[in-house]
Amino acid sequence: MEKLKKKLGSFSFWNWVIASIIFRLILIYFPKNLNLSSRPEVSTPLTSFRRLAEGYWLKQSSMSPYAGSMYHGSPLLLSLLGPLTLKRIEGQPNHLLYSLVSVIADVVSAMLIRSTGQSLQLAYFRSLESLDLVKQIEGSEVHSSGDVAALVYLCNPFTIVACVGLSTSPIENMAVILCLYGACSRLIPLAAFGWVIATHLSLYPAILIIPVIFLLGCGPDSPPRKLFLQRQQQKGVLNQAKLPPGFSWGPIIHFAFWALVWSVYVLVLCGISLKQFGGLWEMFKSTYGFILTVEDLSPNIGVLWYFFAEVFEFFRNFFLIVFHVNILFIILPLAIRLHHRPCYLAFVYVAICSMLKSYPSVGDSALYLGLLGWFVNELSDMQFSLFLFCGYVGVSLLSPVMHNLWIWRGTGNANFYFATAMVYACLQIVLVVEGVSAMLNHDRKLRSLITGKPQDSKS
Repeated sequence: MEKLKKKLGSFSFWNWVIASIIFRLILIYFPKNLNLSSRPEVSTPLTSFRRLAEGYWLKQSSMSPYAGSMYHGSPLLLSLLGPLTLKRIEGQPNHLLYSLVSVIADVVSAMLIRSTGQSLQLAYFRSLESLDLVKQIEGSEVHSSGDVAALVYLCNPFTIVACVGLSTSPIENMAVILCLYGACSRLIPLAAFGWVIATHLSLYPAILIIPVIFLLGCGPDSPPRKLFLQRQQQKGVLNQAKLPPGFSWGPIIHFAFWALVWSVYVLVLCGISLKQFGGLWEMFKSTYGFILTVEDLSPNIGVLWYFFAEVFEFFRNFFLIVFHVNILFIILPLAIRLHHRPCYLAFVYVAICSMLKSYPSVGDSALYLGLLGWFVNELSDMQFSLFLFCGYVGVSLLSPVMHNLWIWRGTGNANFYFATAMVYACLQIVLVVEGVSAMLNHDRKLRSLITGKPQDSKS
């Protein structure tokens, strides 16, 4: 066990962290933040800084922040981040304070990812020790998944442009990561707080309740329980200490209590904030209703805007149901197949939501790519890695070009930009499918090491 831990790759983690922070600060001082805040890949109707500033101005003018259909975010963001849209420091770039808040959110998220990754890796080592498989993998290279995941998140160009582009995505991502960190660390009030805030800000993280339940009820990711039983049967002795813990309802009830407390607290604050502007119903209609009805068809890196711009109005409600229910249909099969790996299940859910949500941005991709780093060792045999890397780079370069040809030069049309969105969606599909396949193959590999039978890729 100790030899295995010594094999963890040693690299200057903190040097990379400092370099990523400095790089962000340099980009912030570029004129107008390189105009990233106006890019449809970075800024959406839900994460736009300009819309946040507009909503705050309306509220300061004693009008509803949702008047005019400009702002569709949380009223709590108006209270917390709204003042930063007006404050200026003489001789410094505009919105410097807001940019610094985004930088801090990215760094905090990376540290939480690192801590969670270290907890997952320790649990992984303990599982291998219980299965007596430490010697079998001592010859393989083992990476520090926490450090890798944190650096993937911090140094990812998607994370950087979302931060410098004055998007609210860093705040939303931090809430999701806080939820998973709290669940892995058994800090139930913190996990409930992160889940409630993440759901309040963007609705889609509500489905993370399933991996959180598995995390609290069964513990962190581990091989299937039947592998431990097979190993014990081979020894002829059933040692309960080496079996993974069974499902426990106590932490789930505790989580439900705290989730209810935080939900009531958030709703009360929102109600007080919007008391003069229509109350909670106005907030639900302008936030969750706006997400579910896909009212804004401005271009983004998703596929729904183009589809609903072309579909007949008569069929609009039908296809709205189809697209949103599609996410719900995927939840149960994945939960059944990956219940023993709740953190990986959370990654898959986040990736699927990023693919099918109404108003996606690169900040969503930054989140699931960071979570993917937690499983750098388990997914070492994943196929099409180079293809996916080149595909993401290609889409990142072509998307601004196609948008420019369509909107500014007039030499293209909407199909040019939509083509890059389709490729981007296909890349995410390949990533999810190959990632799940690689994780299941990893579990089969462990089973073959225990039973001594050759690995069957179809089993």
